Amino acid sequence: MSGLDRRRVLRGAAGAAALAGWGQVLAGGGAAHAAGVRESRVIARRAGAFEVLALLDAHGPFPGKRQDHFAGATASDWRRAERIDPAAFGPDDTWELDFRCYAIRGPGGRVTLVDTGIGPAGSPASGWAPVPGHLPEVLTAAGIGASDVDTVVLTHLHEDHYGWAVGPDRTPMFPEARHVVQRAETAALGEHDSAMSYVVDPLRAAGLLDEVDGRVRLLSGARGGSGAGRGHGGAATLVPTPGHTAGHQSVLVEGGARRIMVTGDVLVHAVQLANPAVSYGFERDKEAARQSRQRLLAEARRTRAVLATPHLNRAFVPAVESRESGWSKARLGGGQ
Repeated sequence: MSGLDRRRVLRGAAGAAALAGWGQVLAGGGAAHAAGVRESRVIARRAGAFEVLALLDAHGPFPGKRQDHFAGATASDWRRAERIDPAAFGPDDTWELDFRCYAIRGPGGRVTLVDTGIGPAGSPASGWAPVPGHLPEVLTAAGIGASDVDTVVLTHLHEDHYGWAVGPDRTPMFPEARHVVQRAETAALGEHDSAMSYVVDPLRAAGLLDEVDGRVRLLSGARGGSGAGRGHGGAATLVPTPGHTAGHQSVLVEGGARRIMVTGDVLVHAVQLANPAVSYGFERDKEAARQSRQRLLAEARRTRAVLATPHLNRAFVPAVESRESGWSKARLGGGQ
């Protein structure tokens, strides 16, 4: 399904969204407000020299009923999914989900932001997502300014993942950052896809779009020195995980004894943890998405990685928990 078709379906299901001002998103400063935002919207985990921060941009129901989007899921799959993420199960079979971004803070305070959420009122996600999002104030609460971000990774170019990359006037929100996207992702955009006009063209015009091919190392952890990362080394690496979109990518953070996989939309609901063979209705290539998900989850379980997911109602989920939900090497086609 093309980006244009996807938006049309979601807008039809959600109805027209109420528009609110940019000022609402940035309002409510002060130390007490910032402390409250951090407590409720910022969750941190460390991996060696890296701090990975989960940043909650928004929360709300997805248009339609959950069964409509995961037609292959069985009653048993849904029961296992509810054990993993009970908050996803809203009234009347609705799907409740978070819209989350992640910041990776490396040695020297360098920050890589993974995805930029649903954006302000009037963004392309406005027809179906709970805009405006809160990413600007959440970044402030996390102690991250726009100038601290030197890299923005866009896992893919769906409107709930690039919304805050630019402001309402299409000015880049992170003017000192390269914005990394797989070349296959931009190449697959249709002429009238809003991702092109809303975010790709402005970033290209500003010289901030970095189109890459395949696996790319983003950050290296410090070796030696002082502080929490001493002696740990590690790296943050782009990992191609195509299928949800043509050039979908995830980010693997390795440091010390911990691995954190920022998944992007390789999996969007706990039912795909309960059974990774379950497809999502808006995947561009369902077979490729299934293979990417199975490979990622098999490797994550083997290495006891933590999954950092944008849409589950838990920011960090140990991959080994999925054993309790019932998926196994046999179901993963042999695993790794």
